Amino acid sequence: MALNITNLVKGFSIILLISTISMNAEEIGSVDTAFVLVGANHKILVEAFDDPKIPGVSCHLSRAKTGGVKGTFGVAEDTSDASIACRQTGVINLPQDVQSKKNDGERVFKESTSFLFKHIQVVRFYDPKRNTLVYLTYSDKLIDGSPKNAISTVQITNRLFE
Repeated sequence: MALNITNLVKGFSIILLISTISMNAEEIGSVDTAFVLVGANHKILVEAFDDPKIPGVSCHLSRAKTGGVKGTFGVAEDTSDASIACRQTGVINLPQDVQSKKNDGERVFKESTSFLFKHIQVVRFYDPKRNTLVYLTYSDKLIDGSPKNAISTVQITNRLFE
C-alpha cells in the first residue's frame, strides 16, 4: 500500500511541476485588486513574452491571479479574464510555414491557471490579405473552457518606427 501512495505522490508532484511551468513569460509587474486576510492578495499580473518563432514580435499579457491560502499554495483556480497587446519590436521575417498558413493556430504561450487542467493560452494566426499577425488569448479547461478571449494584431512592416 505504501508503494501505491508513494507513486501517487510522485505523480501529483510531476503534474504540479509541469502545470506551473510557463513558456518564456517574464513578469513585468502586478497590482493588488483585493485584500485577503490570510495568504496573498488577489492581483492582476502583467507578463511579457516574445513569439518563439517570429523574432521581432513581443506580447504583453495581463491576467487575474487568485490569492488567499489556495493561491499562496498554488491550488487556486484563476478566472479566465485576460487581455493581450502585441507589437513589432524588431524586423520581422515570416517563416514559410507561417506565410503558408500551415501553422495557423500555433500556440506561442501557455501558462497554468489552476492546480490541474486549466491554462491560459495565446495562439497565432496570419492574415495574408492584410499582412498582419493575429494573436488570440483564451482560457481552456479539460471539461469546460471559457468563451472569454482577447486579440491583438501586428501589421508587418519592413522598418521600425522611431
